[in-house]
Amino acid sequence: MAYLARRFSQSVLRPTSTSPISYLSKCSFAQKQQKAKETRHVLTIGDLSNTEIENILKAAAVLKSAPLSLYNKTLENKTLLMFFEKVSLRTRVSFQVGMAQLGGTGIFYSIEHSPLGVKETFGDTGEVLSRYCDGIMARVNNREHVRELANHSSIPVINGLDDWAHPTQMLSDLLTIKEHKIVNDGATDFKDLKFVYFGDIHNNVTYDLMRACSIMGFGECVVCGPLSKGNEYNLEPGVLDECKLLNNGCKLSVTEDVAQAAKDADVIYTDSWMSYGILKELQDQRMKIFEDFRVTADVMKHAKPDCKFMNCLPAMRGHEQTAEVIDGPQSVVFDQAENRLHAQKALLLYLMNGNFNDNDGDSSRVDNFSWK
Repeated sequence: MAYLARRFSQSVLRPTSTSPISYLSKCSFAQKQQKAKETRHVLTIGDLSNTEIENILKAAAVLKSAPLSLYNKTLENKTLLMFFEKVSLRTRVSFQVGMAQLGGTGIFYSIEHSPLGVKETFGDTGEVLSRYCDGIMARVNNREHVRELANHSSIPVINGLDDWAHPTQMLSDLLTIKEHKIVNDGATDFKDLKFVYFGDIHNNVTYDLMRACSIMGFGECVVCGPLSKGNEYNLEPGVLDECKLLNNGCKLSVTEDVAQAAKDADVIYTDSWMSYGILKELQDQRMKIFEDFRVTADVMKHAKPDCKFMNCLPAMRGHEQTAEVIDGPQSVVFDQAENRLHAQKALLLYLMNGNFNDNDGDSSRVDNFSWK
């Protein structure tokens, strides 16, 4: 009897290599590896092709105009974990509202009081979250952190901002330009447009704007800032080389000549001179360095009469632009802010569902959409 009991316990408690437990474990691991290879992450706008961006923008336009009830179950039972190391208003609210409107759940997680990066690596966190959630949005200080997270995640990782890129802002900006310059002002495509950025060019928004203009084939992209003030006021090495690889016909240039940069511009864009993480004691010094690159009414006079002014917000009147400009008739900054919601909803559908279907599985609204 003792022998039979021992044999029974061995056969039941120690699965063989062909037992169901072992088989399921191997299948799970193999499927996880395959899924990780197929997963799309968006860490810079350069991770999306021209065609993908065009399709996301069309979907965003449809989502913006369609009744919420048509898409309110498309991400049902799906969860987006939202990491925040940097403070946020627009990114947090637009992603959380967007997930809710699509029928999913957005979970806010602050890194400030967590063991992440101290007791636990970003890589281990990516492995764990891949077993809980369907997507990750990370707004962090360091580009290496979001890359490590993506490298160990088998679910999509979206960069909500780091020190190298801001791709979700780019989708909003491109949607806004489509609406105001191509739909309303009669341009036929991005190739007809001259885009100009003024101010702090040593930052994530500048780099991704240059990538976006390159990918979408803008006619011209001019970046204007205090290049001669040192490396911390110039582009980081490699940005122009990356844009050349992405380029679809855009003429890129970098200059300190404000009047020449603004001449005949279709879009003028600026961003905060005091980006997150810059010490407050540097404000007076930076104000003096950047004051020649402030967007004023006189600067706007060099541009085309129908030129649009953009700022990704937050904005300081009297710093990077005057109140007259940001509150004037050429400003589209609040349309730009609203479009974060619509563009990100389209991106979430694309990455987490792999399509732009409505609740009934129909994609015809997006497939047949026309800007004209």
